[in-house]
Amino acid sequence: MRQPTIRDVAERAGVSKSLVSLVLRGSEQVRPEKREAVLRAVRELGYRPNAAARSLSEQRTRTVGVLLNDLRNPWFVDLLDGLNSLLHDHGLHMLLGDARLNRRTGQDLARPFLDVQVDGLVVVGTLPDPAALGEVAARIPVVVAGARETVPPGVDVVAGDDEKGARLVTEHLIGLGHRRVAHLAGYGAVGELRRRSFEAVMRAHGLGERMPIEAGDLTEEGGFRAAVRLLSRPDRPTAVVAVNDITAVGVLSAAEELGLRVPHDLSVTGYDNTSISRLRHLWLTTVDNAGHEVGRRAARCLLDRLDGPGGAGRLHLAAPTLELRGTTAPPPTD
Repeated sequence: MRQPTIRDVAERAGVSKSLVSLVLRGSEQVRPEKREAVLRAVRELGYRPNAAARSLSEQRTRTVGVLLNDLRNPWFVDLLDGLNSLLHDHGLHMLLGDARLNRRTGQDLARPFLDVQVDGLVVVGTLPDPAALGEVAARIPVVVAGARETVPPGVDVVAGDDEKGARLVTEHLIGLGHRRVAHLAGYGAVGELRRRSFEAVMRAHGLGERMPIEAGDLTEEGGFRAAVRLLSRPDRPTAVVAVNDITAVGVLSAAEELGLRVPHDLSVTGYDNTSISRLRHLWLTTVDNAGHEVGRRAARCLLDRLDGPGGAGRLHLAAPTLELRGTTAPPPTD
């Protein structure tokens, strides 16, 4: 039995082959009743597009490379879900690459994607040398998601508003009455933005002399070690603003080891509103950094550049919100 063709679909739906192609590409220029007729014919006939033939005719592979800097960070799961959902709606497929592995093996970060001729590239997270994307951006559209480093011309950047998010959570703790608030900082441009915003809020409230800051590495172990140093001080803080949720988990572990009750003795906040923060036995107050929305906006930027290449790079910031849960309370009175 022969496989149905696009001509068969067109005849069944009573439309032209070119209109069937528009529907299969996810075009918005087709009237709803025509789209439904084509999709019904596709279902009835069991039609499957010939990907290779379509790629040749469109001069596209309909694939998008996604270079992920850190597979361990759960916030990227929400970002990838938002990214993939919109790409899938437009008939595009993701090819995922591990930037950390590529660096360890000495590979060019983007070369594997260029070798398979992806239509575009989304870089997720902080890369050590964003300028290295310049050569790739000269050949295919590139979007950076979830990072704030300086990028080559023509590259769009989509991220959460880190300054606003850090301001929200710091003002929350000050509003509860905390005066000794510490920060476990991260690295890269995102970590710098969150730290600077924390400092600015503390100074604005006259607390510039009471804001110890410890450097971290965005891991639970790093958060634990830094928190032990902070919480062993004679003037230990009554609240800790962690740079991300994973770091905050390390703070919670340090507090438990030191015999401190959260939130009675110590308030702890995270950042990113990952699935970790929503675990019932943690129930972490955190900042929702709009990961899903960042992913969708990154996909939209890439789709726009595929439709109309060129132009200056743009910065898109998604608005964060504060998620109040069980790890923050007024400071102890005793």
